[in-house]
Amino acid sequence: MSKAEEILSSYRALGWRIATAESCTGGMVSAALTDVAGSSDVFERGFVTYTNTAKVQMLGVEEETLNAVGAVSEEVAREMAHGALAGSEADVAVAITGIAGPGGSEFKPEGRVCFGLAVRNAPVRSETVEFGALGRAKVRAGAVEKALDLLLFASTK
Repeated sequence: MSKAEEILSSYRALGWRIATAESCTGGMVSAALTDVAGSSDVFERGFVTYTNTAKVQMLGVEEETLNAVGAVSEEVAREMAHGALAGSEADVAVAITGIAGPGGSEFKPEGRVCFGLAVRNAPVRSETVEFGALGRAKVRAGAVEKALDLLLFASTK
């Protein structure tokens, strides 16, 4: 059983639905989940918010947060996850924002990806993974795997 199938099975048993809020992965987490036949009873919706404007308009990320800490931050990942939950009928939302590369800076290097996980009636969690300058495809693939791990973790708590 694939990780996506395991997530869908776990959420189905709980009667939960999933939303995603993706930036640097551009919908790849949503695609991983919806590649599984029958996922529509668990996958509620996905937001692809690649620009800061989209994050503000679609997810309610605060412009003040973006100005203070930038899009690649745990603060923005938390606001993205919260916004995806608030703007959907899902029970759990995972958010991803990062620098897949090429590029980055000494303060926000290539391969830094921040994640948010929002579960109804619980505090929003966040964490950062430094994948390193592995190249765009590998950073994005790693971010998808981490997001799926977070979704699986949420279903066991």
